[in-house]
Amino acid sequence: MLLGLYTQWRLRHLKAAGLQIAEDCRLMGFPDFGSEPYLISIGNHVTIASGVRFITHDGGTIVFRSLPKYQNVIKYGRITIHDNCFIGTRVLLLPNVEIGPNSVVAAGAVVTKSVPPNCVVGGNPAKFMKTISTYAEDSLRKSPSYDAEIYTANKKRELLRLFPRPW
Repeated sequence: MLLGLYTQWRLRHLKAAGLQIAEDCRLMGFPDFGSEPYLISIGNHVTIASGVRFITHDGGTIVFRSLPKYQNVIKYGRITIHDNCFIGTRVLLLPNVEIGPNSVVAAGAVVTKSVPPNCVVGGNPAKFMKTISTYAEDSLRKSPSYDAEIYTANKKRELLRLFPRPW
């Protein structure tokens, strides 16, 4: 992980608190790992975009826990992201979910149930959209022709050539 010093310090602190995260993960911005980072496990080659929130508990129980019958109610759950996944910008991951290997969670999704391997999910609540193989083929078909050499040397220039300003 290529991270700034402050981010490295925060991550070390969270790992000391029990967060499990593989060394080859990419954090694009710093996720909110919530109040129970020890209930979060993140596998190898996972990318987490900015604004992702891990919610490992149901705080709504506070509404009825003052009643004697419910005073000992707690609702927590583990969140597990398996290898080779992408978690999009501003995704909410709720308690008791697993993201299967080779899966993509689309930006803004609210994940309330586990995600099977090899698929793309999105929406609120997150639902199956397509398989990874269909996503790969769609992406290939929609990819514009571009000059890879120029893109490598000057990404901005090549992208502005492909997608010119409207005015």
